[in-house]
Amino acid sequence: MLDFIARPMGVMVKFIYDILKFIDNPVISAYAMAIIVAGVLLKLVLLPLTKKQTDSMKDMQKLQPELEKLKKKYKNDKDTLNRKTMELYQEHKINPMGGCLPLLIQFPILIGFFYVLRDPVKYAFESQAVYDAMNKSFLWIKDLGFAANHILEDGVVNGLNIGVALPFIGQALPILAFIAGLTTYYQSKMMQSGQSGGNDQAASTQNTMTKIMPIMIFFFSLSFPAGLTLYWTVSNTFQIVQQYFALNKGMKIREAK
Repeated sequence: MLDFIARPMGVMVKFIYDILKFIDNPVISAYAMAIIVAGVLLKLVLLPLTKKQTDSMKDMQKLQPELEKLKKKYKNDKDTLNRKTMELYQEHKINPMGGCLPLLIQFPILIGFFYVLRDPVKYAFESQAVYDAMNKSFLWIKDLGFAANHILEDGVVNGLNIGVALPFIGQALPILAFIAGLTTYYQSKMMQSGQSGGNDQAASTQNTMTKIMPIMIFFFSLSFPAGLTLYWTVSNTFQIVQQYFALNKGMKIREAK
């Protein structure tokens, strides 16, 4: 269904892989580096939309004092609170859902990446033999095409080491899936701090999603190809760094005023 997205992404991954092939090594393969570079390039392409998201967060931060006043004034009248909140947004020309656009656009891109990493022979590499012969390692992960959907002792599934063995537990910890969940949580918390305000129901829903999404990403990562989890982690990390500097810069400007 999303072949029209997956195919150009597959071409991009193959192109980057061919460029980086000469520095392929057992620790971080050219395939892993191609996924990382592709993830960064996609974030750069989405930078204008991400800037709108960050600007929306900063605008919401500016309105926090006014929103708090409305919450206190209409704490017993939820309908009026919602109406006054929307009027305040309209007055300042703020779209409270403006920060969602980059996430909505990133979702089909993520699905496209899933297609590529689930079936790399179809979308990126010329034959199964070429793909099978490739080094697909990344640090402790022996094959980024493998899904860590079973955690067995010593982290070995079908002969592939998918985790770091912890002797005091006796099982392997899927480190990359954990990092993906952690970065999802931290990014969501940053967005929440920038967009909080308005009615209690919306804030409660946002808080619930902040807690649920990292857990979902963690368990999804156990079934997804590890390469997709690597992409998600890189994408989250890039977004966290960008939001950190953008929001801190906005706060310093307001403090200077």
